[in-house]
Amino acid sequence: MNYTLNLGFRNFLIPQRIGVIPKNLKIGALNFGISRRMGCQELSSSSKSKCSLSSQPEETTAEGANNNGETSAGMTVQELKTKLRSVGVPTAGSKDDLVCTWNKFFSEEVDEFQEVVEDEKSTRVNDVHGEKVSKRKAKSLSAEEHAEVMSTVNSVDKRSTRRAKQTHADPNITVETCGHMQSRVAKTKSKAKSNTKKEPPLNTNKVSGKKATCLTSEVVSETCNKMDVSELPVEPWTVLAHKKPQKDWIPYNPRTMRPPPLADDAKHVKLMSWNVNGLRALLKLESFSALELAQREDFDVLCLQETKLQEKDVEAIKQRLLEGYENSFWTCSVSKLGYSGTAIISRIPPVSVRYGVGISDHDNEGRLVTTEFDSFYLISGYVPNSGDGLKRLSYRTTEWDPTLSNYVKELEKSKPVILTGDLNCAHQEIDIYNPAGNKRSAGFTIEERMSFEENFLKKGFVDTFRKQHPNVVGYTYWGFRHGGRKNNRGWRLDYFLVSESIADKVHDSFILPDVTGSDHCPIGLVLKL
Repeated sequence: MNYTLNLGFRNFLIPQRIGVIPKNLKIGALNFGISRRMGCQELSSSSKSKCSLSSQPEETTAEGANNNGETSAGMTVQELKTKLRSVGVPTAGSKDDLVCTWNKFFSEEVDEFQEVVEDEKSTRVNDVHGEKVSKRKAKSLSAEEHAEVMSTVNSVDKRSTRRAKQTHADPNITVETCGHMQSRVAKTKSKAKSNTKKEPPLNTNKVSGKKATCLTSEVVSETCNKMDVSELPVEPWTVLAHKKPQKDWIPYNPRTMRPPPLADDAKHVKLMSWNVNGLRALLKLESFSALELAQREDFDVLCLQETKLQEKDVEAIKQRLLEGYENSFWTCSVSKLGYSGTAIISRIPPVSVRYGVGISDHDNEGRLVTTEFDSFYLISGYVPNSGDGLKRLSYRTTEWDPTLSNYVKELEKSKPVILTGDLNCAHQEIDIYNPAGNKRSAGFTIEERMSFEENFLKKGFVDTFRKQHPNVVGYTYWGFRHGGRKNNRGWRLDYFLVSESIADKVHDSFILPDVTGSDHCPIGLVLKL
């Protein structure tokens, strides 16, 4: 009996709408991050007072603020920074900025603190009025409801943690995003609710059976649309994230943009591809398995790239394949162990299998597997990255790409060809979050983009996702650093390219951005036969 191949995916089914509470409002630690207009800068500050609410009268604190204003100008920069850090306030800027921050913080802190506590149903967020705010400081704000006004900090600490998991967003919150400005305006219209009224239950994850909760809401958008937060999905990929968006671009949402499944009697094949970034590392993850992916997507063939396996590991891996997927074909790097590597796993027996392109200089890194089926060839490919300093750019564009292009065109003489995998090129500006900042980065150089176009697209191969979604921003790769996936700052590097003769038979070309476990996510193709 074969065993499942644990691929470490996580949370296939994510609820479309769940309650949102502010990321920067953490009552349990008495931290408040209320966006203020400082005159000299936008400031998100935190108050970490350990005193009870009743021990800080407004008059006393206001008087203290005045005194602080008189003394702050006489402090050194280091003293100002030390005191500001002690209350959780950012300390960037010149001395004038720090003095401004100090005075503004103490003059506004009490009013904002009492406003949050006294309003037990909502927190009002000040309107930014269209001012430009840097993307690093832009944060979405929403209202958090509380059951009662708590008289001491200790009682807040004990209750807020339990209550956070049951809190829902006010359905009257509106988020406005406009043009190239990355600031957001959150306007809260709170309404008093009866204590006896029951809140709707959270959506339940159907795979794990556990309640899915979300304590933060990230909105990184540059469109001119207005949307209700109650209708705003929590998935970051469903919010337009791009440094230079065009007015007709929209974010990819697989929940709404995938067509209905074909009828059971419609003859078709479903292919999937995934750069796993190390299969052995993925196998160690316990959060989910390939069985769940197979049950959810019911794919016929799975192509893998960057398995990083050695030849001695392959037989052991084969013994752990999913039942029904007994046909598997693997190629490994022999020039550099534990590097590159591709595979095809199929429940349909192929007619024939080939490894590489037949040229030893290109085949010693295990970058290509070709399977022949009755009506097409399927290639799982991992195109060489141009590397740090673009050391392999010339090899990539003058040797590898032309060789691969000639190889697929030769195959195409007998049958249509499907080339899938990590092709290591974001073809257009719509395919990368920050095009201007990556013009000399591997994967987005003009040389690579022109090579991709000349060797594949102009030779009759069709980018199926872009054909189906011409104005849609959808990424397949996110760097691990700087919260790339959390903020949807990614690249579209993975493709299904098909011969022009079968392009009209493509029913769906899709991305599964919710599947984690790698820095890439799976992509898929449904082809009518």
